[in-house]
Amino acid sequence: MTVSRRSVLAGTAAAAMAAGVTAANPAGAQPLRHQADDQGYLIGCGIGDITGAPAGQGMMGYSEADQVATGLLSRCWVRAYIVVDRVSGDRIAFVTADNACLFQSVHLEVLQRLARRFGNLYTERNVNINATHNHNSCGGTAREYAYSLAAYGFQSNSFEAEVNGIVTAIGQAHDRLAPGTIMLGHGELHDASANRSRVAFELDPAPDKAVFPGAVDPWVTVLRLRQGGRDVGAITWFATHGTSLTDRNTLISTDNKGYASYRWEHDEMGVRHGDGQPHFLAAFAQTNAGDMTPNLNCIPMHPSGPTENNRLNCTIIGERQYRAGRAAFASARAMSRGGVDAVAHYVNMADVAIDGSYTPDGKSARTAPAMMGASAMATSEEDNWNSQLSFLQEGDTNPMVAALGGIDAPIEQWMRDVQAPKLIAAPLGILPPRPWNPQVLMIQIMRIGDLILACGPAEYTIVAGLRIRRLVADALGVPLEHVLMQGYSNGYSQYVTTPEEYVSQQYEGGETQFGRWTLPAYMQEFDRLARALAARTDPGRGPAPLDWASGPQPNLLPPVPPDVPVAGRAFGDVLTQPSNGVAGQTIAAEFCGAHPNNDFHTGGTYFEVQRANGADWQRIQDDNDWCTEMHWRRPDGQPAASIVRIQWTVPNGTLAGRYRIRYTGDSRDVAGERTRFTGTSTEFTVA
Repeated sequence: MTVSRRSVLAGTAAAAMAAGVTAANPAGAQPLRHQADDQGYLIGCGIGDITGAPAGQGMMGYSEADQVATGLLSRCWVRAYIVVDRVSGDRIAFVTADNACLFQSVHLEVLQRLARRFGNLYTERNVNINATHNHNSCGGTAREYAYSLAAYGFQSNSFEAEVNGIVTAIGQAHDRLAPGTIMLGHGELHDASANRSRVAFELDPAPDKAVFPGAVDPWVTVLRLRQGGRDVGAITWFATHGTSLTDRNTLISTDNKGYASYRWEHDEMGVRHGDGQPHFLAAFAQTNAGDMTPNLNCIPMHPSGPTENNRLNCTIIGERQYRAGRAAFASARAMSRGGVDAVAHYVNMADVAIDGSYTPDGKSARTAPAMMGASAMATSEEDNWNSQLSFLQEGDTNPMVAALGGIDAPIEQWMRDVQAPKLIAAPLGILPPRPWNPQVLMIQIMRIGDLILACGPAEYTIVAGLRIRRLVADALGVPLEHVLMQGYSNGYSQYVTTPEEYVSQQYEGGETQFGRWTLPAYMQEFDRLARALAARTDPGRGPAPLDWASGPQPNLLPPVPPDVPVAGRAFGDVLTQPSNGVAGQTIAAEFCGAHPNNDFHTGGTYFEVQRANGADWQRIQDDNDWCTEMHWRRPDGQPAASIVRIQWTVPNGTLAGRYRIRYTGDSRDVAGERTRFTGTSTEFTVA
């Protein structure tokens, strides 16, 4: 049976309206406030732990079913910044999460919980939640089927960790609001990214390519936030992928941008809040990083550069971003105008009629329901050792696909025409039992003084971002350098290339979901939104997004058995004692542990490296430090026992003395009751 285009789109729209989130957070319901001439603000910064499950569940970023977490390299955090215009009373919340994607299902759940706590204070209009797009965070946090596939279904424990952490960070920022000022800084960084899709980039017109010598976007933008005379936060924008650690990594981590945050915040650790959190928060946000890789060598299926060591590359690329951010921060200056603004609107990207003024050939066009191309299966070759999407490879299947009704769906000729020349591999927008990824998506424009953020739910290539930025800058009458493309925002829908880039069907084009004219559709809608903001008019909320909380949410992972200790041992026993060492050496201890997912130790730690201080022991490093690792495994033939290995690579400058490693675990019995225990290694010396 064939299905007409009209019936497909009407059914999609009706389902979205019937199941949509109604509620408490209409995107444009509040009248837009007039800008203030003053630069006086209330400013608050907050942080939350969103680490989730570090063991036995799929990871998010590469969509590889065999990339299953085996431990922890660094905790994942979310940093929230609230800015209130003291003159108008308007406010915005800008939130950056150390994860692969900010899924629409997470976004909507966060907004519902904010509404219960704050009423209409923080809404779809004035809250932006975006992802650093690191490729090492927990999988299964999406209720959207296309993004839970590699984790074999929805994992509620990691979903709750993300949602709770984001709400916590925003709540902290709200509680810490105090008078302050904001400054804006700029810089350039040319050795932390490369264009991984140069073939596609070269198809763009010469005037567009001329903006990006070297085919990279080197622009670094920093907001410097102060309370009184004290710096409390920085937000640094720069375009590069979070793929330094590559798909061979199975430790939950934050990749290069997380390392940059860690470096800056640890440089500022002299003062801490009473709740123990750092007084200075440094977020490293993305922009239009769709075709920007940190693997500078750009060798297919051999991610590397500047060295052959992926772990070292992660710290090098992170360090370069940190130093560029610090330099722009130091040179930041007061902005010419104050105040904050925001406007947001939902668009059904599966059915946008596009005026010819937004297309390269001047002809009208349209979008189609989301479709993934075969070239997407070939993966981003510069960032992967292995091929993605193994569930679509020959002879390999994923039971999640069968559980949701298979991958067959009627693709009409008009859809193929809109998607051409894409070879369609998975028609995600028309699969049963409902679209597998979001099609009704939110776009948003946020202003913080002079800085304008065009916020979209995708990975935009640098030229795609440029074209949107130009339209927004023109509509608002601001310089282009004051407009950033804030990708990875408030949802996720894969890539956006230019129509010219799309034709080459590189990885990014295969992942551009709504067809060749996806970017012109975004250009048209961002132009309309910017003009509404300039005219102080309310664009309305637009069509309601799908209610992802309803409907089936398969989890095909087997249940984790109750914990038992390693045979002949007790929980907390040290199985391998550490040796003495010096700076640069890795010291390790192994413990008879329990499954780390029993308790995520949110806001805390699984272990500490401690130094003797007289009769006391002082923590000097823990599971959030980049010199430590926690590895989890099952011993052979013991499917319910756990061995936890703690590794510490002694940093340069570590004081000589006596040290020990202390591990804290939580065992779970057959009744589900958890019991906390500790294990402490013997002392060892660092010379």
